[in-house]
Amino acid sequence: MSSDQILVGLDVGTTTVRVVVGKREDESSPPSIIGVGEAAANGIRKGVIVDIEEAVSSISQALEKAERMTGIPVDHAVVSVGGPHATGLESHGVIAVSRADGEITENDIVRVIDASQAIQIPTNREILHVIPKFFTVDGQAGIKDPVGMTGIRLEVDSQIIEASVPFIKNLTKCVMQAGIDIDDLVLAPLAAAQSVLTKRQKELGVVLIELGGGTTGLVVFEESELLHTTILPVGASHVTNDIAIGMRTAVDVAETIKLGYGTALPGTVKKDEEINLAKIDKNEEGRVSRHQLAEIIHARLEEIFEMVNKELKSVGRDGQLPAGAILTGGGARMHGIVELAKKELRLPVQVGFPSNTSTIIERVEDPSYATAVGLVLWANEYLVRNRSAARSLMKRVLTNVSFGRMSRFFKQFLP
Repeated sequence: MSSDQILVGLDVGTTTVRVVVGKREDESSPPSIIGVGEAAANGIRKGVIVDIEEAVSSISQALEKAERMTGIPVDHAVVSVGGPHATGLESHGVIAVSRADGEITENDIVRVIDASQAIQIPTNREILHVIPKFFTVDGQAGIKDPVGMTGIRLEVDSQIIEASVPFIKNLTKCVMQAGIDIDDLVLAPLAAAQSVLTKRQKELGVVLIELGGGTTGLVVFEESELLHTTILPVGASHVTNDIAIGMRTAVDVAETIKLGYGTALPGTVKKDEEINLAKIDKNEEGRVSRHQLAEIIHARLEEIFEMVNKELKSVGRDGQLPAGAILTGGGARMHGIVELAKKELRLPVQVGFPSNTSTIIERVEDPSYATAVGLVLWANEYLVRNRSAARSLMKRVLTNVSFGRMSRFFKQFLP
């Protein structure tokens, strides 16, 4: 089987490392998921590598499980980038159209996008994505694809996502030490959006909220444009830690009672309901109040949604996204979270599940796999389909720019 047919997503999260292996059948069909593997994430805190040896071990374990399921050795992958170090900013690029007759070509598109990323950034920061929002031709704004149009001046408004160079180097070092070549690096919530959001949702206006273990990522789309993206330094594991402190239990027990007995709606729980800890873990004893558990969960999730609302206000979209909010990540499975989110965000809310693929593996059909599946879809759409065109354009236009960078925005312009 050719390497172009195998698509691998490696999601390096704070609490779990997930590997999803897909197979590309043909141009018209979505990829099929043929294998998965996951392992507890060690050596990672809030999406950032803090211990290379432990992180490599976690990645290797997840890869080994995926290889056992598929019977196919995994040697390359699209890898997620998380952590609050990744930030987005607006940029603008302007060029003169190169052809004498004024017809805009793919060459001009590459040049103007390259001009938009010619910005001053600190030496310890690296551009991860340059995502065109819309183009302007001779003052006419809002153009999605100007190729073939005629003009003299071509402009682009882009969303630039930058990340910390030390983190990127540590992440790539871990992945490569696990024996994996990196096809591309993708911001985690962008990958989740790839597998969960529909074109109509992006057109109407939507925010995807990825509730991970140590972080919460969000991306906002409107009129199919990426308006805003950020990663907040708080996630579902903070809820677990709060429970462990408040209930005076071990963290593993706190996670069990969070998922088995917890809810984000204290008003739905009777104050005299109790949980027998001895039934959960023989090393624990006593009973705890289920109502108190709900109050702990509610308080932390309320804080997270307040932070999300603050980000939406920064772009003028709080309570103003017709397609509402889509929750993904492991934290989206908490009972009552949809109702709480509706109240706090003043938006329609639903849990998002990976789609646009085919699979018989039930485990993949879970919001916690949204990012990993999105990485497979990213590989299918951005890398495989555009590989030959990308290489051809690079040789003619920007031989000094790596394929990894160029591949991230070719989708907008190539057939």
